[in-house]
Amino acid sequence: MAEKIIIFSGKQYSGKDTAAKIMLEVMPDYKRFAMGDVIKLEYGRQKGLTYEEIEKNKPIYRQDLIDLGNWGRSQDPDYWLKKIISQPGKIMVTDVRVLHEYEVFKAAGAIAIRIEASRETRSKRGQLIGENDITEVGLDNIKDWDFVIENNSDYGSFKDKVLALADELC
Repeated sequence: MAEKIIIFSGKQYSGKDTAAKIMLEVMPDYKRFAMGDVIKLEYGRQKGLTYEEIEKNKPIYRQDLIDLGNWGRSQDPDYWLKKIISQPGKIMVTDVRVLHEYEVFKAAGAIAIRIEASRETRSKRGQLIGENDITEVGLDNIKDWDFVIENNSDYGSFKDKVLALADELC
C-alpha cells in the first residue's frame, strides 16, 4: 500500500506533468505514475519487456495495452486504481481526470493538487482537442482541492509556486 499519494489534476496543457517533474526533483523518494503506467508495467511483466521498451515501441503494443486495460476494468472498475494504490512507498499520480478516479484516490488519503491555466494560455502550449470530453471537464466542479496552483505565467514563476508547495509538503 502506498505510504503517501499526491495526485495532480488539470486540463490539457495546464502543467500537471511539469508540476510533478519539478516536485520529483526535490522529493526523490516519490515515484511518478500516470494512469497508463501501471498497465504498461503489468504488460511488461507478462511479456518480459521493460517499461522503456514499451514506451520506445508504443505503436507496436498499443492495441495490446488497450486490451489489457479493458480486461482489468472488466474484472473490477477500480482494478488499475487499486494497482496504483498498492504500490509501495510514496507516489505521485500525474493525470487524474475523472470524478471516480479522484474519489478513489481521496478515499486512499491522497493529497489533491489542481493545476489551473486559462484556455488562452493552454492553447498557446499545444493544440486543444476534445475540450468537452469527460476527461477534460469531469473535475471542473470539484471545490475541495487540497491545493490549487495557477499556471498562466512563465515557467520560472510556476516553478517557484510548485517548489513552495513541495516545501510545504515535505
